[in-house]
Amino acid sequence: MRDPMSITRAEEKDAFVVAVVAVIVRDDPDGARRVLAMRRAATKDAGAGIWETCSGRLEADEQPIDAVAREVREETGLEVRVDATPIDAYAMRRRERPMALIVYRATWIAGEVQRSEEHDAHAWWTLAEVEASAMPARLVEAVRRALAR
Repeated sequence: MRDPMSITRAEEKDAFVVAVVAVIVRDDPDGARRVLAMRRAATKDAGAGIWETCSGRLEADEQPIDAVAREVREETGLEVRVDATPIDAYAMRRRERPMALIVYRATWIAGEVQRSEEHDAHAWWTLAEVEASAMPARLVEAVRRALAR
């Protein structure tokens, strides 16, 4: 008899991954509003080399807002204030698996970016720079919303 807690490879392929995304916004002293862009490390199994914002998977029994705060700490070391209401939520595929993403806006409060091994480069981009990048279209739209708030 199969262990009811185990899943087959086919079931795993269809299991949703739930992730959170933080669009971290910073206002420069010159008045420019920027968002933190991060390039996924070449060693990553999915999306290596793409520019994105801070993101990560929910852990078991973790609330999305808690997960986004944790991911920001782990991947950037920044002090931020996360807005309680998401700015977007959507489905996509990560490699072969379906994925649900919940996008939050976060405001930079203090600190310098201290990248984890997840990313190998970062920059504070204007909306024009985000739009000119190869970020996924839905993420670009979320950045537009975050910068407009």
